[in-house]
Formats: sequence, C-alpha cells, structure tokens
Amino acid sequence: MNKVEYGWIVIYFEKSNDYQTKTRLPQGSEYIFQLMLATFLITTAILAILTILPLSRHEAWWIRGLDFPRLQLFLALLSTLVLELLLLDLSSWQAWGLVVVALACLVYQAWWIVPYTRIFPLEVNAANNSDSQGRIKIITANVLMTNRNAQGLITLIRECQPDILVTLESDIWWQTQLDILETDYPYTIKCPLDNLYGMHVYSRFPMMNTQIEYLVEPDKPSMHALVLLPSGHRIRIHFLHPAPPSPTENSESSERDAELVIIAKSVADTNVPVIVTGDLNDVAWSATTRLFRKISGLLDPRVGRGMFNTFHANYWFLRWPLDHLFHSKHFSLQNLKRLRSFGSDHYALFTELVLTADRNNEDNGLDADADDLAWAKRKTENQNVNKSDVPQPEKHSVI
Repeated sequence: MNKVEYGWIVIYFEKSNDYQTKTRLPQGSEYIFQLMLATFLITTAILAILTILPLSRHEAWWIRGLDFPRLQLFLALLSTLVLELLLLDLSSWQAWGLVVVALACLVYQAWWIVPYTRIFPLEVNAANNSDSQGRIKIITANVLMTNRNAQGLITLIRECQPDILVTLESDIWWQTQLDILETDYPYTIKCPLDNLYGMHVYSRFPMMNTQIEYLVEPDKPSMHALVLLPSGHRIRIHFLHPAPPSPTENSESSERDAELVIIAKSVADTNVPVIVTGDLNDVAWSATTRLFRKISGLLDPRVGRGMFNTFHANYWFLRWPLDHLFHSKHFSLQNLKRLRSFGSDHYALFTELVLTADRNNEDNGLDADADDLAWAKRKTENQNVNKSDVPQPEKHSVI
C-alpha cells in the first residue's frame, strides 16, 4: 500500500487504484483540542455555579447579588453554548456533557427573564379609554445624591408633566433645587438625608394622611399617602427605598426583604387602588420581588413589554431593572418608558396609569402558595416587623 500526503489529508492506495482517505491531525492539534476542552469546562463550571447559587434562599449579599445579572449570565451562557457546538468534538461524551450543562443553565436563566420581553403575554392591559380624570402620571427618579445636574431632571419634568415626582437619594441640596417645582406641585413630602436615603415627593394632586416611616431600619425612610385623583377616586401610594444587600450596606438581604414583605401584606388587605414605587434595590426577576408580587397581589406593567433597565446608566453592559412601579388590578397602562440620562447612575422611570372600573386584569398576576406564605413569615419574623407597622392612609381618610 502506498500513500500520498496533502497537508492534513493522507491518501492510501494500492496498485488496483482503490483508495481510502483518512484525516491526520497536525502536530500539536491534540494538545490544542484538549486545552479548548479544559477552557470550556472551566467556563461552563463557573457559569453553572453562578446559576445554581441563587437557588439557595440564603440571604448573604454575595448570593443574593447573583439575582441581578441574569441577563448577562444568559448572554454568557448562550455564547458559550454556541462556541461549544462549533468548536468541540461532539463525538466525545465530555463535549456533550458540557453542552447539556450549558443548555440547562441557559434555559433556567431564560425562565426568569423571558417574562420581561415582548414574547411574553402582557400582565397589565393597555388603556383603552381617554378619561383624563382617572389618569395618574408618575416619575420615579433616583437622582444620585452627588449628581449636580438638577436642571436635567427639571427639564424632564417639564417635558413629561407628571402628576407625581418621587426622588430617591435626594438631600438638602436637591431639595433646594427642586423646591421651584412647588408652584405646579404644591403637595409635598420631604425627608432630606445625606446618607443616600433621602426622599422627596412632589404632587399636583392632593395628598392626605402623609407619613414618613422607618419600617425596618432607623435611617431608611419610606413615605405613604392617600392621593386624590381629579375623578374623586382615592389611591393609596407607598414610596420605598430599602437598602441593598452589599458589602458596603447590609451583609444580608433580610432588611430589604422584610420591608417589601410587610408592605405586600399590608396592601393585600385593602380594596383601595394601590401603587408601590421606588428604588427597591432588587431586580424585577428575583425570587424576592416575585414573592412581593405574590403576597401583595400587585401587577408589574413591564411583564410582556420589556425590561426597562434603569441601572447602571453609565455602563450599558451592566444594566438591570432596579426601579419599579407596581399597582393593583384597578389600573390599565397608558405609557411606560425609561427617560434619558440626567447625570445620575439611574435612569428615571415614567409610568402613566388609568384607573378602570372593570378591573380587566383580574385574572393576571402571581398567586402565593403555602411555601410562599411561610417564607414571607420567616422574613418578617427575622426582622421583628409586622404589616401593622405600615401606614394605612385610607383608614384615616376624611374624604
């Protein structure tokens, strides 16, 4: 038998002119493939660990922080899976093992984020009436306390003409700048602080029974009010900004979670239309935000419409939905958009809701089961707080 070599191709033939072709790897190629397999093994293992850790209900900041970058992990897993399919020798069981693990993690991450894409059914129906008397427009803006572009925010307010503005991280400097709004927004709640947790509310609509409370932590305020619409309807509104789990804030998420749970339990007991908004320092797709939605019965207008990532405004590759507005089933949605940057590390969120008589979202939302209720109870007991700590402004209304 004779042979002829053409680079990687070796042709063996006999005098009868019958021949067969075999592939011979060039010198060093086996080492390259082994190195590639090892690289994908390490990458897939890391991504799998980052996917699995949040399955735990442990409240340590470094575990709960992995709830945030699910979109980034999804994209990393998708890229890894595509490269594994293209570059690995799929005749080996090791390669298929990596592919299966990457695919399983990819599907799991997708389960959390797909509801915040347009391929998912809407949770809140679009408004189909033009009753201006039953509308409410809200801007939720974390201003970044050190940001000095107050005029940028004021310009957005003049353009969007919200009925209510809530600012987070606003200190006395920001209060001084925003007080010029009082000509158009005469109803206010003010709590200037220099610890990144100051809060202000400016409203065109009358606000009654306003209260500032420190529900869980002594330096983290929340605001509560009953708002009167031009239609005469009353709306209960809660403005929140709990601290995040992080190495520089709280070592665990228990304080944040407890505040969300007691608010959820409180609003679940009322028949008055409810809005909860603010920087919750939790992402829309986390297990704890889902728990809040299940316990409260409130809806998320982003579901089926998009992520509306409001943080971080300066890094497009590190963004997630950190600023929220949830509402009861009394409303439909007229408009929802992320506003342009005004110098903060957050984008402001603009939401326009319409109060509807038919409650056409009645069957939408998430339902709590026994495990959810038990988990919520543990969270409140851990911080020794109760839903009775939450103001119920409609209980004292004289309207």
